[in-house]
Amino acid sequence: MKLIAESSSTRTEWALVEDNSLIQKAFTEGINPFFQTRREISRSVRLGLPELFFKKKLEQVFFYGAGCTSYEKKNILGASLVAQFRTPIQVESDLLAAARGLFQCEAGIACILGTGSNSCFYDGKIITKNVRSAGYILGDEGSGAVMGKYFLSDVLKGLAPKDITNDFYNKFRINTNEVMESVYNRPFPNRFLSTVSYFLADYLENDYVHTLITNNLRSFFTRNVCQYDYLSYPVRFVGSLAHHYAGLLRETAKEFGIDLQVIEETPMNGLIEYHAMNITEEV
Repeated sequence: MKLIAESSSTRTEWALVEDNSLIQKAFTEGINPFFQTRREISRSVRLGLPELFFKKKLEQVFFYGAGCTSYEKKNILGASLVAQFRTPIQVESDLLAAARGLFQCEAGIACILGTGSNSCFYDGKIITKNVRSAGYILGDEGSGAVMGKYFLSDVLKGLAPKDITNDFYNKFRINTNEVMESVYNRPFPNRFLSTVSYFLADYLENDYVHTLITNNLRSFFTRNVCQYDYLSYPVRFVGSLAHHYAGLLRETAKEFGIDLQVIEETPMNGLIEYHAMNITEEV
């Protein structure tokens, strides 16, 4: 039996799998070694998962996560998981999860649009090119965090429509000072910003909102996808924001000559299929 986990900065999806069959699934808060210590990660896993997950005899744990890009960060995550499950752990990036989940062993361009954003060219075995994400301050175009950032900036500067601004303050039960506090002083500001981005889904008919979202998505294609040989390979997307705004995402993709056929909310189904193949190549 294997345990496969895929984590964004907001949510972690866990799947107990035997061969290619899903035994049980669970969700916990997001795990990111850039923002959490080894102790905090261990606590999150132990308190968040059902006890059943710790009682099963596991062959291996495969963890894919945001922030798991360097040897140091992978070690932090791996050490936390070994302490909890006491079984071999393989830690990889959420980008490799997207590539394997969307393409298994085929070549293509895998894109993530969720709390953050990222992309890569995957040759069917490994990631051979990656345009750096750069995070929600310097990059993350197309993401929920950046979309929320643009909207809140307009709200604070009085550039967003008054009715939408008022609805935002009422629905979130928040004021201007609390917005600033959430962004600059509280933990995980990217999660807060991303949550704000989904509020806009109720106003897609509004020209301001439609333009804000479309420009954000267009920026992702321009600054990321267009740096690959994107007309020669399939382009596929995964992530909560990609799934939530799939219609606008497909419309925007057409501007770049891309027929976007696959948009998944999470890569888990594809990851289960991939690991059922028992592929052992080094990545």
